[in-house]
Amino acid sequence: MLNIKKALVPKAANQKHRDYIFQKKIYNFTIIFSQFFVLFALLVLWEWAARVGIINTFLTSQPTKVWNTILTLYENSTLFYHIRITILETGVSFILGTIIGTLIATILWWWKFLNKVMDPYLIILNSLPKVALGPLFIIIFGLGFKSIIAMALAISVISTTIIVLSGFTNVDNNYLKLVKTFGASKYTTFTKIILPASIPTIASALRVSLSLSWVGVVVGEFLTGRAGLGYLAIYGGQTYQMDLVITSVVLLAICSAISYQILVFAEKKIQKRYS
Repeated sequence: MLNIKKALVPKAANQKHRDYIFQKKIYNFTIIFSQFFVLFALLVLWEWAARVGIINTFLTSQPTKVWNTILTLYENSTLFYHIRITILETGVSFILGTIIGTLIATILWWWKFLNKVMDPYLIILNSLPKVALGPLFIIIFGLGFKSIIAMALAISVISTTIIVLSGFTNVDNNYLKLVKTFGASKYTTFTKIILPASIPTIASALRVSLSLSWVGVVVGEFLTGRAGLGYLAIYGGQTYQMDLVITSVVLLAICSAISYQILVFAEKKIQKRYS
């Protein structure tokens, strides 16, 4: 047992410290194992319910049919094409949404009068159902990539702006008073105090921006797409291929989960460096 602990925790100040880290690793492993077990149990239950006729497989499909649909898409060389299109659109929307949201938040922090004026409009825009703007985007940008990006940005930018601006305005006033006594300019205050202190908040805003980018891209593909996982789902619904609909949802869930884990990893690195 002691050798196992040393293998898993090679660096520790003493035995108690090693025991603590070992217990923490075991706890985290138990959580991950339980998460995969729940997923496995749900898949088995889903397959069993489909085979014994408890659920209507025309509507809900079943894991084996989903797997066969994935293999069919792969053999048709369309699986990675649609995944690549959706990931590209989400990546572009995420990067643009984060940059634009952070820039707007910076402008509103810089000019407090403008911040006061725009405050109710941000709340209204944030609560507005952005799907209603879909026909407008189609008229302006036409069908396809530009309309999808516009829809994703419409959904993600305002929320990102509000979160980042909240981080800017909640920086400890003692820091601001300190630099003010030394005669620091507004630019220096922002670059040396506000921005570094808000890095953890910006990192948290990335999660929101990413999830909303996925939502925006899928909605955009529903409305104007000619490729992508959202397009596959709506195409499957229109042609009554429910296996294709469920497969698209499963693939979206996998892609979203992977991108989320990558973002969490990056967020931990950022927060560790700036906290």
